[in-house]
Amino acid sequence: MPIAASAIGNAAEWFDYGVYVYAAVYIGRTFFPSDNPAASTLSSLLVFAVSFLIRPLGGLVWGPLGDRLGRQRILASTIVLMAGATFCVGVLPGYTTIGILAPIGLIVLRVIQGFSTGGEYGGAATFMAEYAPDRKRGLCGSFLEFATLAGFTFGALLLLVTGVTIGPAAMAEWGWRLPFLIAAPLGLVGLYLRSKLADTPVFRKLQKAGEIEQETKTQFRELARYWRPLLLLMGLVAMLNVTYYTLISYMPVYLQGEIGLTSNKALILVIVGQLIMTVFLLFSGALSDRVGRKPLWWVSTVGMFVLAIPMYWLMTRGFAFAIVGFTVLGLLYVPQLSTVSAMFPAMFPTHIDTPDSPSHIIFRRPCSVAPRLRPTSF
Repeated sequence: MPIAASAIGNAAEWFDYGVYVYAAVYIGRTFFPSDNPAASTLSSLLVFAVSFLIRPLGGLVWGPLGDRLGRQRILASTIVLMAGATFCVGVLPGYTTIGILAPIGLIVLRVIQGFSTGGEYGGAATFMAEYAPDRKRGLCGSFLEFATLAGFTFGALLLLVTGVTIGPAAMAEWGWRLPFLIAAPLGLVGLYLRSKLADTPVFRKLQKAGEIEQETKTQFRELARYWRPLLLLMGLVAMLNVTYYTLISYMPVYLQGEIGLTSNKALILVIVGQLIMTVFLLFSGALSDRVGRKPLWWVSTVGMFVLAIPMYWLMTRGFAFAIVGFTVLGLLYVPQLSTVSAMFPAMFPTHIDTPDSPSHIIFRRPCSVAPRLRPTSF
């Protein structure tokens, strides 16, 4: 139950991210009108990227708060902030109505979303790690990425259904806002589920013993002693992030702009590919508990290096071939995505916890660490 509730909340958070990136074309037209449609879309994507600059700050704030107040309170707070900001995007007037205040307001809301997400994944990953048994850490961690993809997929599916139902003209004018409004009830559902969670056994034990730290001190000097695994981690995260946002987030825009697919076909392609990825995510996480994380990463990395160019070429051959190419790349990416929550903490001693996602790293203080993390699990 704790892992499922945490994952469902994570899905609600990443639904908010998904609807933005898949509605980027409409957002660009509304908040950054231009005679050049590509320039409008690029502007909306640059605003999307603003949140990534804020997410480390969010992690540095929410992480220590989670150590003092508990995971449950932080996870409940972040989902309220995220859902509220997403709902506000759906009701924010466009440029033709309030002028320059429209893009400024959009940027402010994206900053709030980034700050929220900075604490969401790190908190959820730590929450899962503190609940997960050693022998099922890969499987339990993969639920978090399963939820992330499910949230993205639901966002794409909702946009597709809305567009087909009301038509292209209404979709461009006001229909794209409807999925953003869905964030409010989704956020309430996530808040309800998380409000029913008890804090992790690790936190409760420390709380009972009176060992909860009441002030935050930086640990970068201590962290510098582990510069080699830190550099390796940074390289792995860079590779993970580039692949993630190229494959998952940017693909609909690429398919429409470079290949000429309609917005509906681009969404169908992404939905099909991501649904297949979600099916294999949990199997990949469970497999990593048996064979280790490193072999799966080698298979994934080499496979994507060899097949990336052929699969992108295949996508230019037509809609059906594009589905095949996207799905192949997605399946090759799954072994990386399914193991990050279990693998990255195991690269460091147990008193340094580094839960991570395709978006963000945050180093936890000692009391955040799941017990029994084993370097051999990498």
